[in-house]
Amino acid sequence: MGKISYKKLKGSQNFRQRLLLSTLSATPILIEDIRAENTLPGLTPHEISFLRLFESVSDDCHIEINETGTKLKYKPGIVMGGKHYVHDCGVSRAIGYFLEPLIVLALFAKKPLEIRLKGITNDTKDPCVDTFRSTSLPMLKQFGVPPEGLGLKIENRGSPPLGGGEVVLSVPVVQSLQAVNWIDEGMVKRIRGVTYSTRVSSQFENTMIHAARGIFNRLLPDVHIFTDHKAGLQAGNSPGYGISLVAETTTGCFISADTAISYARGDDLGELDDEKKELMPPEDVGKQIASVLLEEIEQGGVVDSTHQALLFLLSALCPQDVSKIRVGKLSPYGIETLRNIREFLGVKFVIKPDPSTGTVILKCVGCGLKNLSRKTS
Repeated sequence: MGKISYKKLKGSQNFRQRLLLSTLSATPILIEDIRAENTLPGLTPHEISFLRLFESVSDDCHIEINETGTKLKYKPGIVMGGKHYVHDCGVSRAIGYFLEPLIVLALFAKKPLEIRLKGITNDTKDPCVDTFRSTSLPMLKQFGVPPEGLGLKIENRGSPPLGGGEVVLSVPVVQSLQAVNWIDEGMVKRIRGVTYSTRVSSQFENTMIHAARGIFNRLLPDVHIFTDHKAGLQAGNSPGYGISLVAETTTGCFISADTAISYARGDDLGELDDEKKELMPPEDVGKQIASVLLEEIEQGGVVDSTHQALLFLLSALCPQDVSKIRVGKLSPYGIETLRNIREFLGVKFVIKPDPSTGTVILKCVGCGLKNLSRKTS
């Protein structure tokens, strides 16, 4: 065997995307200086868990980490897919952290993927599992992903700091994606949402719904927000509550916003007692998230700001044909994603602001990624 040449990268930023793009483009990578200057240097628990997740769904994947965790060698394998996978995501990041790259990776696996993920289902750092179910998965259909076999089932909820949630993700495989011309965001025709509560009174959910509807009902009549109160084992290990909203437009776009309220992650129980006074009241939560959703809609674009990165990735992986998409103001994570795509896939986006709407139109020719490992029927 010849010597493997590694693509050299530095630092801990965009860790998930680098691993995802490295795997899809079959490019071995060497990342150095991972938090080398920090008091706690090296990879974090959730990054190691993320590596283990990629390793478990791949065959012949090779990972080397040095003693301090500041240097990582990663040689991607073949993405196998299949059923009966179980992965514990831990409690340092929510399941949403793992879902976004996993969904894209699974599309190019050998077999459809079905995996049970355990951990925190709803928190403030990562998109909650409800948003993935209502917004991220429907977005894949724009790129020709079949709706059969695509789903996310929420079995148990888990709030920070102790988690205890469980979801089952199913993703079908594709031969290749299809290029999109997706620039018409349309008008909002309905708003849907779901509130959840774990180990607190279910009345919290009604209060959030009432507050959010108070804002939306002045604007449009078709507003339905469902409740998902969990009890017993299904409520996970910590108290919490939250709401996920999605606005559906006349052209089939989904614009989402979500939030979760829970006690902060802290090892010292004394800290928790102090923080118990500071949880936002459910009425304020409802009002705040309704305002956030309206801001996302006002920005324009066919996706909200948290979904820009996923939209750019899917467009770049399309066949060698032109994709044209419209987004609101580019988010910092979206801009980083465009840089990573150029570095790994060689796909450059033409970015053109549209002053009349305050949105941005992006065009690219996809890299033409084909799923060569998929069994042809």
